[in-house]
Amino acid sequence: MIRRLHTAEPGFAAALAALASDRASATDVAAPVAAIIARVRAEGDAALIDLTRRYDRFPLTPETLRVSAAEIDAACARVGAEQLEAIDLAATRIEAFHRAQLPRDIAFTDAAGARLGLRWGPLDAVGLYVPGGKASYPSSVLMNAIPARVAGVGRIAMCVPTPDGQMNDLVLAAARRAGVAEIYRVGGAQAVAALAYGTATIAPVDRIVGPGNAFVAEAKRQVFGQVGIDSIAGPSEVLIIADAGQDPWRVALDMIAQAEHDEAAQSLLVTDDAALAEAVAAELARALETLPRASIAAASLAAHGAIIIARDLDEAAEIANRVAPEHLQVMTADPDAVFARIRHAGAAFLGADAPTAIGDYVAGPNHVLPTGGTARFSSGLSVFDFLKRTTFVALDPAAMASIGPAAATLAVAESLDGHARSIRARLTRNRAENLT
Repeated sequence: MIRRLHTAEPGFAAALAALASDRASATDVAAPVAAIIARVRAEGDAALIDLTRRYDRFPLTPETLRVSAAEIDAACARVGAEQLEAIDLAATRIEAFHRAQLPRDIAFTDAAGARLGLRWGPLDAVGLYVPGGKASYPSSVLMNAIPARVAGVGRIAMCVPTPDGQMNDLVLAAARRAGVAEIYRVGGAQAVAALAYGTATIAPVDRIVGPGNAFVAEAKRQVFGQVGIDSIAGPSEVLIIADAGQDPWRVALDMIAQAEHDEAAQSLLVTDDAALAEAVAAELARALETLPRASIAAASLAAHGAIIIARDLDEAAEIANRVAPEHLQVMTADPDAVFARIRHAGAAFLGADAPTAIGDYVAGPNHVLPTGGTARFSSGLSVFDFLKRTTFVALDPAAMASIGPAAATLAVAESLDGHARSIRARLTRNRAENLT
């Protein structure tokens, strides 16, 4: 059901590289997505209405594109108290963690007398894409919207598809808790195009975040440059480092929690204990017997999962760095010591009682994370994705006199005489000297 690998075996490096390769769908949707984007740019709301009728089997008008406040009220009223309390707890913890990230402005006067600094400021408008229909992803709403609100973004617009007219009450309740009131019942590449370029009803935004299918991911790729995006996310993944003292049942469940996402998800176990490896493999088979999404999880484990035997925990940590997983679990006697050796991971969960699944909902850090090895150079969603930096320079004549001559020299060296003259105009009142 799940392959076994050993670091001492010939060909291990190649086998690991194959496991860590891109698992995203190879379906090429660039052309149809480009056609959808072009149509939305040309036709606006009319294109959104026609594409929603075609793909979501739901009739819309310009007046019903936006979900009304009364509809949001009614949806929230239908959500049970326990679920509302869970949403509130998650939102409170997510907000607290992201508020702690807020950076400080910088301002100082250097030795030359120049006043220098950096000022942070929020984006004006952000678009949030949320999968819709029967699927319920309130956690996605919270994880994407709350950091934007904490950053001070003035406008958050949310698009959610409504196949056959179905919209999930929990998604709307999470939107309200996150402070999102501008919600449109449109999905797919057409929603991304509307957020990027605008229509008569949907004003354009500055950045688009949130998960989606291959069409949504490709649309985000194509509109990047017109707007910012969070990332082009691939299938979910976890790498677990576990030693001999761990409960194989817990380890197996943590692997399955990732595998049940979809057939392309990946669950890897790296351990220095062969007995634990075999025990986890047995527990995986047992757990799948009663899992509602067993067929999905089994396909994921068979196609992309692996149990890897390492010589020791140091080697296990280095394997994790080579994979650069989206989620890293460290289930060892001293998880902090292992984590100290980790350079590349989207998010880390330390100890036997910190499964990745808790991070999907209520831990506090964001669950929008780099996949497919991109944790080597990128990070998870944060308030920084919704902030911009603006530097400033203020000089008086003395400060310009101190640093200006060197700047003029460099400008001449680069054959940019206009630059040099602009600087020299502040260094002398003699026009003739400025032209030399």
